[in-house]
Amino acid sequence: MRTFPRPVHPPLLAWLRAEGSLTARLRAHGRVEVVVLQQGTQSLWPRERADLNTRSGHVREVMLLLNGLPAVWARSATPHRARQGPWKALANLGNRPLAELLFQRRHIQRDQLQPHRLTRRGQITGRIRQSWNKLHGATPASPLPRWARSSVFWRQGQPLRVLEALAPWTTQLPLR
Repeated sequence: MRTFPRPVHPPLLAWLRAEGSLTARLRAHGRVEVVVLQQGTQSLWPRERADLNTRSGHVREVMLLLNGLPAVWARSATPHRARQGPWKALANLGNRPLAELLFQRRHIQRDQLQPHRLTRRGQITGRIRQSWNKLHGATPASPLPRWARSSVFWRQGQPLRVLEALAPWTTQLPLR
């Protein structure tokens, strides 16, 4: 795990470092819904390009709602060749969580989780803000995420990068 540039509140740190399925951890607190925001071929963001070694790929962006409130904004990206091969099930997930693919199948490895402090005017925050406002508007009960985590999953030598941005209220829930 990358070191943090400043002290991080322990509950937030626990969520950023939590192994396993984030969806399963949220389900311990209520009903989780997956809203697909977009899916298909896109130019990749700089960190995705570096992690996946390609300029474009298959991207899926979703919002996880916990008891009807935006809890996590997530983006997964994989090279086209991987989408045609070991990650082809991505196209058929629909409103099911990606966790069903990642944590219920064998022979999938995960690289180390990496924390990310989101900047107020950064590319990721802009995309999150657009999705957040479209679904629920900016309300005190659902402020925008300030922290995210990412990791790369590997199956049959092909990468899938996942970025998860957590709503501040979510990280105050007990980690189960």
